[in-house]
Amino acid sequence: MFLHVGLGNPGSEHRLDRHNVGFMAIDHLLKFYKINDALKKKFNGNYYKLSKKNRNIYFLKPQTFMNNSGSSVSSLIKFFSIKPSSVIVWHDEIDLDKGKIKVKFGGGHGGHNGIRDITKHIGENFLRVRIGIGRPNNIDPSKWVLSSFYKNEIDDWVNNLLSIMASEVELLHLNNSIEFMNRVAFLRNKQNIEII
Repeated sequence: MFLHVGLGNPGSEHRLDRHNVGFMAIDHLLKFYKINDALKKKFNGNYYKLSKKNRNIYFLKPQTFMNNSGSSVSSLIKFFSIKPSSVIVWHDEIDLDKGKIKVKFGGGHGGHNGIRDITKHIGENFLRVRIGIGRPNNIDPSKWVLSSFYKNEIDDWVNNLLSIMASEVELLHLNNSIEFMNRVAFLRNKQNIEII
């Protein structure tokens, strides 16, 4: 049993914000798994459930705003008896170049308020999928994360990266985060070569 959590802020005005790339990642996972079940609104969030091959996978978008994400995650895992170590959180990372990813288990929050709040509620022992959005030189970081991706970014790398990551997600379920990162990098490079 696994829980995928995408971090972001609710509301259509935030839909394409860099801070909402975790929500976007969940959308790509739902598409990959062809989940057509009705959205459920509970635990201060929007969640979906996939029952497949005698296992359940949950997908959650907390609706509490980023800084209070932990209460939603904590409520869902307690209700469904999901171990914190089976939680996979997808979120933006300003300290990674745009389009780069890093996966790690446990550790600190790195200044990310959504991760900070989840850690406060369920501890540090969960997987984080960090999606690079880059750190600009001339824009305040808080304004940068709450600004929307440019259309050419969505077209050039955001949707492409998230689709590839979704296609390789089973490696995370097998506790093989290094292979996941390698496969995503390989497929992105291969695609770039084919485009050229």
